[in-house]
Amino acid sequence: MTTPSARQAILDRVRAATRADANAYADIPRNYTRRGTLDTSARLRLMTERLLEYGAEVVESSTADLSAIIASQLQSSGRQTFVAPIATPSDWLAPNIHWKLDNDLSFDQIERCDGVLTASFAGVADSGTIVLHHLSTEGRRVLTLLPDFHLCILRASDVVETLPEYFARFTVAPRLATYISGPSATADIEMTRIKGVHGPRFLSVIIVRDDL
Repeated sequence: MTTPSARQAILDRVRAATRADANAYADIPRNYTRRGTLDTSARLRLMTERLLEYGAEVVESSTADLSAIIASQLQSSGRQTFVAPIATPSDWLAPNIHWKLDNDLSFDQIERCDGVLTASFAGVADSGTIVLHHLSTEGRRVLTLLPDFHLCILRASDVVETLPEYFARFTVAPRLATYISGPSATADIEMTRIKGVHGPRFLSVIIVRDDL
């Protein structure tokens, strides 16, 4: 008889302790706010206000003007070399920019880039949070950690008001999700705010509105 490993023994005990309560999960009271009350304009206005409070740059665009707005934002950033997910739409890849598409680039190659361009999965207006599920147009997580500048495309139709509404957008949890609330910054060390400790120092967001 094989003696179970310590890890397996712990997992068995957890399963035994939670099995009896599994059927009661649906009966747990959920008295918290699960759906927002803002209309589309107010929801997007709140999302923009939160992002600006965090120090991000925010511009709006119509679907038709998106390529031109992306090119304008990249040019105004003063940066020349950008990395992007391999599935990035070709019309997002503005001319006069040196592009590196992430076909398994090394960390060193990514770090040498001035910035990154990605899409996003959703936005949560209540907290001003952009969520990446690292799908084909959002890229690997490392892409949004190493470069100093992140230009993120957020569609207005993907902006919800509350966190529960974001979770309601999918039935299977993503293998990996990144939650971005403004440029990277921390004040953990002697209460001095330092930017870029665990991600880009600069965040620019283009909110794409189908109604413009």
